[in-house]
Parts: sequence; structure tokens; C-alpha cells
Amino acid sequence: MTKKENMTTKTDTELAKLLTDTREALRTERFSAAGARAKDSNAAGKFRTTIARVLTEQTARALRRSKSEVGK
Repeated sequence: MTKKENMTTKTDTELAKLLTDTREALRTERFSAAGARAKDSNAAGKFRTTIARVLTEQTARALRRSKSEVGK
């Protein structure tokens, strides 16, 4: 899992890749847990937290870009 401080240092492409990888990991975790007990019961929550952090950083960057374009 990635801490929030590391989200600001990543590039847009790195954030997009992290988002797709984390969503895929969450999907596989969800389907593998359907048949048996999960090894790490908190894994799904950690994945969702990471996804939310990535989306929050992407939204913040988009807002910063739009504010800078309006100011020109």
C-alpha cells in the first residue's frame, strides 16, 4: 500500500497505472474470497483506501490545472 505523501510525488501516468493495478487486485481479492476464507480480511479495505487516495489526488490535480487555466 502507498502512503498519502507518496501520491503527490507520483506522475499522472504512475497514478493511472496504480489505479488500474489496485482495482484489478481488489477484483481478484473479492472473487477469491467468495469461495474460501480470506487470508487477510483487511485487504479489500486497504485496496479501497488506496483507490480513494489515487482518485483524490487526480481530482486535486485536475482542479489545480483548471484554476491555473482560468487565471491566464
